[in-house]
Amino acid sequence: MWVGGARAIVLDDEKRVLMVCQRHEEHDIWMVPGGGIEDGESAAEAAAREVLEETGIEIEVGRLLWHVEEVSQRGQRFVNFFLCRRAGGTLHLGEDPEFDDRHQVLKTARFMTREELKTVPRLYPEYLRDELWEILEQHSGDADTFRMRR
Repeated sequence: MWVGGARAIVLDDEKRVLMVCQRHEEHDIWMVPGGGIEDGESAAEAAAREVLEETGIEIEVGRLLWHVEEVSQRGQRFVNFFLCRRAGGTLHLGEDPEFDDRHQVLKTARFMTREELKTVPRLYPEYLRDELWEILEQHSGDADTFRMRR
């Protein structure tokens, strides 16, 4: 059975990307905010809810950039990555409602430059280092840049 997720690529006016750092298996992993799609919710709605929960930022969900499918020991899952625009809110570290205060995985939330992302040791997905910036430079406006990945 497939499990769905959604992540939001939120850019600020300086073309920095909203990132969160989570602690998993003794490692800090930087990623764009997001999480699981809840019952009765679309992927776009899940992306907006997760960003608000994790960072306090309100967004307008834009076009789908990546649909990533994973079939592994963990099961079958997909994650949709949306290009989004900041619509309001104040940046702060939120929380994951699935965990109590002692078991929170969120450690930091902030906007990061392209250069900063290149130096992050653990980045998910890895193609945030280069492919995202290529898409942004080559396809302005509403050009279709959707890519399916495995």
